[in-house]
Amino acid sequence: MTRERDTGSLDLALVNPPPGREVAKLEIVGALRSSHGIKASLKDFRVDETEISVTFKGPGYAADALIDRKKGTYDVTESRLGLVAVINDLHKGRDTGAVWADVIDISAGLMVLVSLTGLVLIFFLQKRLKTGLIAVAIGTAACIAVYKIWVS
Repeated sequence: MTRERDTGSLDLALVNPPPGREVAKLEIVGALRSSHGIKASLKDFRVDETEISVTFKGPGYAADALIDRKKGTYDVTESRLGLVAVINDLHKGRDTGAVWADVIDISAGLMVLVSLTGLVLIFFLQKRLKTGLIAVAIGTAACIAVYKIWVS
């Protein structure tokens, strides 16, 4: 895991708007992205009396910015967790966005389709019917055992 810290400052008008106006959320996020090369999606944006907290997340990546509203200065901490964390997040669909979630769903649907067509084909291959059904029974029993032992 690598962690990097960086500092910077923003225009005070962005973080302390005049009364009746809101903090310039889009401009702050844009400034942080361009200054630090952040490409991950915005996960959280919180504003209180003294500071603003901005969090970006992506597969195997996180960036947190803490902005002092009085001074306009901020600290950014970026964490890169490595290839294994990226693969794990992609596998789980964590912090990956809607498009990747669709890729996972389509992949799962294709795997179900391939499995079902294989099961149907077993019934047409009389020579392999018995061994095929035994393999299905063993696979089903193994899945149930894994679920009972480690999941529930």
